[in-house]
Amino acid sequence: MADRQLALVEALTAGRPIPEGFDGFRFEAARLALLRKRAGEVARQWPMLAAGFGDRWTREFATWAAARPTHGSLRDGWDLARDLTRRGALPPMAAAELAEREAAWHYDGTSAPRSRRVPAVRTASGAIALQVAGRVWLLRRP
Repeated sequence: MADRQLALVEALTAGRPIPEGFDGFRFEAARLALLRKRAGEVARQWPMLAAGFGDRWTREFATWAAARPTHGSLRDGWDLARDLTRRGALPPMAAAELAEREAAWHYDGTSAPRSRRVPAVRTASGAIALQVAGRVWLLRRP
């Protein structure tokens, strides 16, 4: 039973094949509902990232997240923003949001983010953020 449950969760959240015995239509409806829910949770953590896509946000996020298991809404948004930056597709209004997070927090892409204890300057798609003593200043917007 535990193996079947694990297979179902992996299929719903990580793009694995649908386990035998499940109705494909209902499975797909559940998978899409979970992706919409994830998109909403990420939008609450990353409002400028979501706003940068406007009405396309849910579709854009779902396309990116379909084969990626969640690591929580903060990390999902961070990973997406970094991926968009690498591809040159980060919406300009999200650049400052990413630069501020990068300055305030240390995130290596694998472990949980932790606050920075030393001053830091970070850039993202033309935005520059400075963190000193726990406060972040945005020096330049894209």
